[in-house]
Amino acid sequence: MREQIESLFANPPAEYTAAHHGLFAQFKEALNLGQVRAAEPDASAASGWRVNGWVKKGILLGFRMGSIVDMSIDAARQPWYDKSTYPVRKVAPDAGVRIVPGGSSIRDGVYLGRGVTCMPPMYINVGAWVDDGTMVDSHALVGSCAQVGKSCHISAAAQIGGVLEPVGALPVVIEDEVLVGGNTGVYEGTVVKRRAVLGTGVILNRSTPIYDLVKGEVYAAGDDEPLIVPEGAVVVAGSRNVSRGKGKEWGISLYTPVIVKYRDAKTDEKIKLEDYLR
Repeated sequence: MREQIESLFANPPAEYTAAHHGLFAQFKEALNLGQVRAAEPDASAASGWRVNGWVKKGILLGFRMGSIVDMSIDAARQPWYDKSTYPVRKVAPDAGVRIVPGGSSIRDGVYLGRGVTCMPPMYINVGAWVDDGTMVDSHALVGSCAQVGKSCHISAAAQIGGVLEPVGALPVVIEDEVLVGGNTGVYEGTVVKRRAVLGTGVILNRSTPIYDLVKGEVYAAGDDEPLIVPEGAVVVAGSRNVSRGKGKEWGISLYTPVIVKYRDAKTDEKIKLEDYLR
């Protein structure tokens, strides 16, 4: 499948045939079943993850191949028009996934583990991986190709950015047992290691370093490496003073994420209540 996808991506035909659509349908089903994924763990990589560029190419092929069709349930009241290749994902009752009524949407080509809970309204985009026991709360977004681990809580209005293009770029990764607080944004291929806690309103991207008050370290993205949040870190929104020029004269501070502690029994007790919601 990989060879066929890469060949079709590199050599677009004048017209896509039934065989091409059949290949894409096979590929999309592999995404749904978790047999292929846009990124996967790799102990040899500095971030612990590697991107599978050919999978991203397959996802992009779907957009090339599809035509815009009417997907409306009620065209007069709520018109929906999207690519024919990406309808809403079908989820059977025996999959063990809860999709609570109220306006959520999951695009076809998403892996959903058992015990995933989707609170309305939320959205999971194509190529995403959401593992067993994770809750995606109201108004939350899991972007294209984002990788979310087991037993995570993506809280209300949190934004987990994707990264579909460029195909070689690592998407956002949220490892197992991470709590992502409300109104938090994780973007640009950031990797959040297991059991970390992101406090309400934390923004993580390649441009803003993290200041670790516990270990006295500063973590920043490199030219070829993402921003990495250490395992078990508790990150809150903070600020730092501008030290020169008009910023210093005017007493201006800039936003920065700050690690204030590492997860312990007391931290676990505070978030234990979420287990009752799953």
